[in-house]
Amino acid sequence: MRKNNGFISIEDLKNYDSVYREPIIGTYKGYKIISMGPPSSGGVLIVQMLNMLENFDVESMKRNSTEFVHLLTEIQRLAYADRATHLGDPDFWENPIAMLTSKEYATERLGLISMKNATPSIEIAHGTWNNKESMETTHYSVMDKAGNVAGITTTINLSYGNKKIVDGAGFFLNNEMDDFSSKPGVPNSFGLVGNEANSIEPGKRPLSSMTPTIVLKNKKPFLILGSPGGSRIITSVLQALLNITIHNMSLKEAVSLPRVHSQWLPDAVYFEENSLNDDVKELLIDNGHTILPFSYIGNVNAILINENGYTGYGDPRGENTAKGY
Repeated sequence: MRKNNGFISIEDLKNYDSVYREPIIGTYKGYKIISMGPPSSGGVLIVQMLNMLENFDVESMKRNSTEFVHLLTEIQRLAYADRATHLGDPDFWENPIAMLTSKEYATERLGLISMKNATPSIEIAHGTWNNKESMETTHYSVMDKAGNVAGITTTINLSYGNKKIVDGAGFFLNNEMDDFSSKPGVPNSFGLVGNEANSIEPGKRPLSSMTPTIVLKNKKPFLILGSPGGSRIITSVLQALLNITIHNMSLKEAVSLPRVHSQWLPDAVYFEENSLNDDVKELLIDNGHTILPFSYIGNVNAILINENGYTGYGDPRGENTAKGY
């Protein structure tokens, strides 16, 4: 730090402690969802979006059809708008978790969108909380012989972090400051905007998108998954989860098939190559969506546990693998 004119002192390092946070827990069509809580936004948004999806007959929608992509885009707008205002380090900001993850709130929010036409992001605001009291991310999923499971996501944010390696220690320093909101409405490297909840303060942890998730079926581990990808982590996990629980895909299909992504701002639907056919693209544009190609969305690694035993699969988008010992 001294050599590179850094601000962190030895006292700062001595005063730092890791903190245990309660997980975010929700349900979706009989499955129990267990995911990461603030200062990650991932668990809250996954549960919120699944709650909204429960109001629709998603089973009848073909994956990546116009109807399906439109619905995902609309609910992602709602969730990411809430993220920008309501979520931050719980040591500094009171996060309205109960409101954001309630099924009643999800139903209420759906009144802002249309299933026929794209809702401009400028017309989507965060929900109101009545407070009565006034790219270098890694995910791995593991399971041991006793059936214990864990999903672990860790990050240094962008490629090679802040490009500084600690002499003699062998690791890079991160550039997680980019995950804070430098000023209201100004996007970070992933295009995410935020406000006071995620402003920079001494000792504060930045808001992330990490979404290590465990899904229980009949009270037993069924699916463990997560992904790197910045703001695209949450939507990647959501789509892989839906591919398994709704579209009954194999784990390989669920992880490998092309994905789409939207996040309120920028007001666009990003799509991977071969994710949308020409007819779907034209219909989305006709419905008012802006669609943009994107190289790859997320990098999911997962384990599926069902009547066929255990299946692990690493996303072909990156340097991933699955191993059993």
